[in-house]
Amino acid sequence: MNDFYYRKLEVYHIARSLVVDVYRYCNTFPVNETRVLCAQLQRAAISVPSNIAEGLSRFSIRERIHFLEISYGSLMEVMCQIEISHSLNYINDGDLQMMDDKIARIARMLSGLRSSLEKKQSN
Repeated sequence: MNDFYYRKLEVYHIARSLVVDVYRYCNTFPVNETRVLCAQLQRAAISVPSNIAEGLSRFSIRERIHFLEISYGSLMEVMCQIEISHSLNYINDGDLQMMDDKIARIARMLSGLRSSLEKKQSN
């Protein structure tokens, strides 16, 4: 397997595990949510690690930051949709808390990575 930079980052691996969690939850949702809430939730979740990978594959620091910002926005979209899923009783309290914790961790890591890149850009 190639040694791409993004694969070395813990945030990428945690974001990928978020995708697996989302798919696992969507498998328990009512069938009528497959094309609506699940589809949107899955797209947003997939966008998080995808934009980390794409962004960190760019040569320009400015572009890297831009893709991390997109990833962060998608992450907040996932959180919103998880909260909606909880309100609809598709996700229980414990799973909501677990997802909230994981999403907060990813958010902190993305913010830290962004700050690091901004410092590099300033120098």
